[in-house]
Amino acid sequence: MSHPDPYTDEPRGWDRSERPVALPWPEQELEAGQWSRRPAAGPELYAEPRTRPYADPYPADPYDERGRTVRPDDRDRFDDRDAPPYFDDRDVPPRFDDDAGFPTAQLAPIGAEILADDDPVTEPEPPRGRRPRGRRRASLDRPATQQVGTGRAGRNLPAAIGVGLGLGALIVVPLAFYPLAFLPVIAAAIAVGIWEMARAVRRSGAHPPLVPLLAGGVLTIGLAWFAGPDALSLGLLVTVLGTMVWRLGDGPAGFQRDLTAATLIAVYVPFLGGFAALLAAAPDDGRLRILATLIAVVLSDTGGYAAGVSFGRHPMAPSISPKKSWEGFAGSVIAAALGSALLLWLMFEVAPWWGAVFGVAVSGAAVLGDLAESMIKRDLGVKDMSNLLPGHGGLMDRLDSILFAVPTAYLLLAIFVPVVG
Repeated sequence: MSHPDPYTDEPRGWDRSERPVALPWPEQELEAGQWSRRPAAGPELYAEPRTRPYADPYPADPYDERGRTVRPDDRDRFDDRDAPPYFDDRDVPPRFDDDAGFPTAQLAPIGAEILADDDPVTEPEPPRGRRPRGRRRASLDRPATQQVGTGRAGRNLPAAIGVGLGLGALIVVPLAFYPLAFLPVIAAAIAVGIWEMARAVRRSGAHPPLVPLLAGGVLTIGLAWFAGPDALSLGLLVTVLGTMVWRLGDGPAGFQRDLTAATLIAVYVPFLGGFAALLAAAPDDGRLRILATLIAVVLSDTGGYAAGVSFGRHPMAPSISPKKSWEGFAGSVIAAALGSALLLWLMFEVAPWWGAVFGVAVSGAAVLGDLAESMIKRDLGVKDMSNLLPGHGGLMDRLDSILFAVPTAYLLLAIFVPVVG
């Protein structure tokens, strides 16, 4: 004996009656206009009285979005949030592609819009309410926001030029009127550079002590100004020892890592920056020495930027600084050599070819310093040391070339223009 069919009262097998079984969809002879998205009042449209008229005609996943097992007998006991999201009667009828409507009522799902051949295609209206986060739509009352343009080198040129002029005035004015006032400028720049470096290396997990680094950096600059090159080395030694003693109070965990980072910062920022104090503190012509060095660095940066933007085709160090090119390096060297030849001849009466040698050496050191900081930033995973200077990034992004240029300039000027007294 065959088992009874769960959907009918008749048994399975060949002895089943021939009468047709009621189907859950309308007959083909019905007009499309008789079916709307919401059922009219009256008897149910489906064979199963417990099924909602607008439920999904396709079989659903046995697991709903909340992880519960859904049986056919339990689906009508859930609220509207548990229904499958195949039909939304709040906006427009469902559209499965960009074509217009459905050709016949048999191919269209229940509640879909059936269009004739000559009916126009209308796009659904955009949803009302609050716009999602992003760019706002421009109108007559609220024009579109103008984005700040940047050059090919990725800088905001107006802000970069304004900040550069301000930094130049901060250097030139003390040197022109009272050279001793340039000492606080150097000390402040070194302190900011130490802070930016200590802040950046923390991304690698190192935590160098900031207080002894700041105190030792300022002390190193002062010793170099008033006591000369030997005191500069003494200041570096005191700074490293001070950070070591200070770091002992935090325990042995990570001591070697933190001390290595602190030593790197002490050598890179205050020790190299102390040569700027040595140049400026030279008797009689100290202001001219530091001005000649800084102007050579500015000429190198400007020439390299102009040549790189105009003619840059061959990358110089793509793994370290992709924007630097050999054409830009050639522009840096040429600009610094020509400018330094003229400056040293006017300032110190040095032969132009020796001034050109000075410019080439300073330009090469400046580019090397820029690449060194780019390698440090790439290793740390940062783009700029900080956002302190608009259009430039951090102060260390401007000091990187100067820190390598001032020791080179100090040694060459000691040969070309010996210090008297």
